[in-house]
Amino acid sequence: MRLSQFHLATVKEVPADAEVASHRLMLRAGMLRKLAAGIYTWTPLGLRVLRKVETVVREEMNRAGAIEMLMPSIQPRELWEETQRWEKFGGQLLKLKDRREQEYCYGPTHEEVITDFARQELKSYKQLPINFYQIQTKFRDEIRPRFGVMRAREFMMKDAYSFHLTPESLAATYGVMYGAYGRIFDRLGLRFRAVQADTGAIGGNASHEFQVLAESGEDAIAWSDGSDYAANVELAEALAPRVERPEPAAELQRVDTPARKTMDEVSTFLSVSPDQCVKTILVRGEQGLVALCVRGDHEINEVKAAKLEELPGASVLADEAEILKATGTRPGFIGPVGLPDEIPVIVDRSAAALADFVCGGNAVDTHYTGANWNRDARITRIADLRKVVDGDPSPDGEGTLHIARGIEVGHVFQLGGRYAEAMNATVLDENGKARAMLMGCYGIGVSRIVAAAIEQNHDDRGIVWPEPMAPWTVAICVIGSRNGTQAQDAAQALYDELTGHGLEVLLDDRGLRPGPMFADMELIGIPHRIVVSERGLEAGTFEYRHRRDTENRALTRAELMERLLGA
Repeated sequence: MRLSQFHLATVKEVPADAEVASHRLMLRAGMLRKLAAGIYTWTPLGLRVLRKVETVVREEMNRAGAIEMLMPSIQPRELWEETQRWEKFGGQLLKLKDRREQEYCYGPTHEEVITDFARQELKSYKQLPINFYQIQTKFRDEIRPRFGVMRAREFMMKDAYSFHLTPESLAATYGVMYGAYGRIFDRLGLRFRAVQADTGAIGGNASHEFQVLAESGEDAIAWSDGSDYAANVELAEALAPRVERPEPAAELQRVDTPARKTMDEVSTFLSVSPDQCVKTILVRGEQGLVALCVRGDHEINEVKAAKLEELPGASVLADEAEILKATGTRPGFIGPVGLPDEIPVIVDRSAAALADFVCGGNAVDTHYTGANWNRDARITRIADLRKVVDGDPSPDGEGTLHIARGIEVGHVFQLGGRYAEAMNATVLDENGKARAMLMGCYGIGVSRIVAAAIEQNHDDRGIVWPEPMAPWTVAICVIGSRNGTQAQDAAQALYDELTGHGLEVLLDDRGLRPGPMFADMELIGIPHRIVVSERGLEAGTFEYRHRRDTENRALTRAELMERLLGA
């Protein structure tokens, strides 16, 4: 590709709302142009990268035995009513009407559509298992789209759906897809981890996220240094302390803590460590308020709390009026000592191991010291309530947990019978009996991968693409190309030779000065840069630099070919 015949429009300034590196660099490199909030045009440069990702995804899906198809992006309300998700999906569902006032949505996902397809096309167990996939645009009306295509409203996604008669068959395909995802991210040159995850709004029985490791990631990942265990922090189990709770050694005392509400304020004021304190949070339960107690240095894990049988599938904080009515005190001073009997007290494992702890005094501006479970405060039951922290033992018993940041780029689910049962998607088994199919669901954020790769691979000069994702593999920069010089002829000959060997080569024949030309090549992240100049040709060399290098190297043509072609 001659750059003089391509549309490349790099810029120096970007909008102030471009908060993360990928958003800034995709705008600066001219890969994206904003049309509306969370909606972007992919330029020719951006599309080259996007297609690279699509190609790898498609090849590995085909290799895994999935069958490509294409489903409508506009979906009728009736399908979503069958699964009761028309209202449950919330404000992210973009709803619209046609001229006949029929209601539709722009598909954020395709479980309903594929299940409708399957119930019409699949009639016998002999047709199973089968796995369909598509690569298509999705739309989710994010309340606050941000970070460019990382959290855009319109995005490109690969979604696959498998159908099975037995749990064993579902588990087998789940394993195949899990392996395929690993190969995809390996081939794309990304550092990633597959982590156990919550099934969330999609639902189902088992779930893994594939997280690209990057400091800017929104998700926290717990991983073990002694095994391959990894899980989303929301799901990672916090093991109980191995030591037994000490016997009480202090008397219960109520002390004044004027205007000290937060754990840091209270622990500093009383000269105790936060890990010797208990903080109590009141949430709305099925039968009234519920008290959740964790150690002062820990945080409530809302996903774990939402799964408690006492809660209605969500962890919703009680408001100040509810707390005042139930306890006679205000937030910041609540504690387990003397709570009304009708309030269940669920205590985290680590908090339950404390003795002589500090907690709220259930009166404004007071706290208790020397509090003990059973003697002073009751425990309804002990549960895993908290987020794991760096240094916790790994749940698998191997090694210690560490916390990293990640960007979710893929998610696989064992959905089970949720959608097939709701939509009466059945096949006849070997006995001629109608049975609801089991399903698996496997998604990859194709456009998000592009942004995640940049978050993981950039420097102060621009993008540093993993080679499989780069828009071109080699950039040939010609110095002195305006006048039909020997350098221009030599660059063309080199271009022809490299493309003849199957490399994707960009020939920068725009006639720019070296500084702006090199800056563009570094900004858009081409892995290999070759400079062809009259001076170099006189010396019989080409100036070569890899994008990750800081110094140029003078290579002969043979050395250059060996470097690029490995021969």
